[in-house]
Amino acid sequence: MAQDAWQGQLKSTDSLLNKLSDEQLMQEVSPGRNRGIYLLGHLLAVHDMMLPLLLLGDSQYPTYYSVFVQSPDRAVADLPSIAELRTQWTVTNEKLSAHFASLAADEWFTRHASVSPEDFAKEPHRNRLNVLLSRTNHLSYHRGQLVLLAAKD
Repeated sequence: MAQDAWQGQLKSTDSLLNKLSDEQLMQEVSPGRNRGIYLLGHLLAVHDMMLPLLLLGDSQYPTYYSVFVQSPDRAVADLPSIAELRTQWTVTNEKLSAHFASLAADEWFTRHASVSPEDFAKEPHRNRLNVLLSRTNHLSYHRGQLVLLAAKD
């Protein structure tokens, strides 16, 4: 069920991103708020960091975390192009989906990289499944912001 929810949110977000033009992604979702390009980069950075967090591999775009998560929109002048971000978004989510499909059910209840074995023994809810659930909600939240760009037509 959790993977279905994740895939459903990805599918909806992909559909929305495919409808949004590059020009729309350069706009703010509302006055004084983040631009679409920043939100796309932010989601990509968070999803990319899920690979090491879930012990599934290395981040492919480690510099994106500082640009799109630790820094606000417009703090970094030289962003990757929207075309690059779109491609990297697809590649990253395909990689995550492949890893997710290969995990056995019990592996979802193992610890993630941000919790020590000692802490995990005390707090077993700090597991991979919990990360997937929180990132699914995160994706849904930001997709809701990106919808505002489509509504400007």
